[in-house]
Amino acid sequence: MAQVPQTFFDALAVRTWCGLALTALGRAREEIDAINVYPVADGDTGTNLYLTVESAATAVEAVFAGQPSLGDAARAMAHGALIGARGNSGTILAQLLRGMAQVLAAEGDASHTDGDGLRLALRHAADSARQAVAHPVEGTVLTVASAAADAAAGAEGDCGAVARAAYQGACAALAATPGQLAVLEQAGVVDAGGRGLVAVLGALVETFTGEAPGLTGAVAGSGSGSGFGSGVHARVEEVAECVDGADGEGGPAFEVIYLLKADDAAVTRLRQRLDALGDSLVVVGGDGLWNVHVHVDDAGAAVEAGVEAGRPYRIRITHFGVGDAHTRGGERAPRERVQRAVVAVVPGEGLAGLYAEAGATTVLARPGEPPASGELVEAVRRAHAREVVLLPNDADLRHTAAAAAEQARTEGIRVALIPTRSAVQGIAALAVHEPDRRFDEDVVSMTSAAGATRYAEVVVAERQSWTMAGICQAGDVLGLIDGDVAVIGSDVTATAEVVLNRMLAAGGELVTLVLGDEAPQGVAEHLEARVREAYLAVDTVVYRGGRQGSLVLVGVE
Repeated sequence: MAQVPQTFFDALAVRTWCGLALTALGRAREEIDAINVYPVADGDTGTNLYLTVESAATAVEAVFAGQPSLGDAARAMAHGALIGARGNSGTILAQLLRGMAQVLAAEGDASHTDGDGLRLALRHAADSARQAVAHPVEGTVLTVASAAADAAAGAEGDCGAVARAAYQGACAALAATPGQLAVLEQAGVVDAGGRGLVAVLGALVETFTGEAPGLTGAVAGSGSGSGFGSGVHARVEEVAECVDGADGEGGPAFEVIYLLKADDAAVTRLRQRLDALGDSLVVVGGDGLWNVHVHVDDAGAAVEAGVEAGRPYRIRITHFGVGDAHTRGGERAPRERVQRAVVAVVPGEGLAGLYAEAGATTVLARPGEPPASGELVEAVRRAHAREVVLLPNDADLRHTAAAAAEQARTEGIRVALIPTRSAVQGIAALAVHEPDRRFDEDVVSMTSAAGATRYAEVVVAERQSWTMAGICQAGDVLGLIDGDVAVIGSDVTATAEVVLNRMLAAGGELVTLVLGDEAPQGVAEHLEARVREAYLAVDTVVYRGGRQGSLVLVGVE
């Protein structure tokens, strides 16, 4: 059914546009995924763009509980896209929407803007997106966005005329992308991110005219339209095997994405540091909230850079498996699912880096903000594997993880849930993980290792309460063993030592210590010395967990 045209760009037009863009990307998602060969052939650009717009549309719907102005709706759209941005193209799209919102909201509480306002919004969007990318490359979504803004600048008339001109300019630029990037020409496709932007601009045309424009000319025949055929699929697979492989070396092994609360000066320094660590760097946002995306070999260093700049959260680290288009070594398998992956919930940035380096896809559990089942399902999808071992690492997340596993199974993914109750149990499970053996055998081995690991944590009581060890007061240091309070003390180091002694009284071969950011200086050295003196056959390993909620996590195997 045709949409009722919107003569001006008002709050309702923002809402309509988001809904139509989501529908358009939903239809084109698989096709866009299939032509994704740049900057890496990971086959998820369409999905990332869809999830980004979905977040934007959800945020806009929320403000319609009242009577939003154009500025209210535009800011909600930009904020939703920023916090929900996925991947390289999704992050750039979030900045495009933010650039538009800055212009649309500049009129204060104005109810609408006209064609002139839309022209300015498209120009500012293209310019701000280009500035957000560390090393802009022509033949990408940035080129398509600039062409749309250029075409809009020369258009006369209302919002419908401006949107149509922008769309036509974008289509022409998209059709030319194979001539600007050799990898696109080799595959016989247009740029995937640019194709997604064309879909979003087509939805803008439909918002103002009531009619959805169709792809025309070279774009329609380039493998990006509905006639995408098996020949192009095969060519993309062939190119995916040799992208960046001419010198025998591929790109970085990890994709790191996080939201960051930080000031402008800190973000300027962060850009410089991340640019030296990896590639595909995009940092978007402003006003104290940023979305950071980068591909690196050292995931921990990328997260640590964010910690130094401000407060990172919603951290997502994806390990691109051996033979994937991101990994080093020159051998590249076709863009198929890997056979097996591990997905783990972790409580701190340091552990997220540790798990990722061991090959796991991670979901960060922020203190007081446990992940929802949808986040876990998305992580399972990001792992891009036929078989997934899921480690919730928290007893309270068992039902959430079970729901996520069930949803993933309906999508044809074989999922095994190991009921780990602590991150140290997850570390033990990951240590014996062998993806080359039979799935059932691997799951049994990992489950046995987790079950053989006792766990404890040292925390500070937030309030007075009854515990199994007596009444504690706010500020007391609590030692919990296997989830129950076993020790109430006043000193972190002394309490941790009592906890460790009680755990080792039953025997053990390996002690794992994970220190939180607020753990006192010297606690790890003290506990290591205690183990050496009193338990001669026991080894100790120490990790830095970052902001993990607990002062110290303890595991005994």
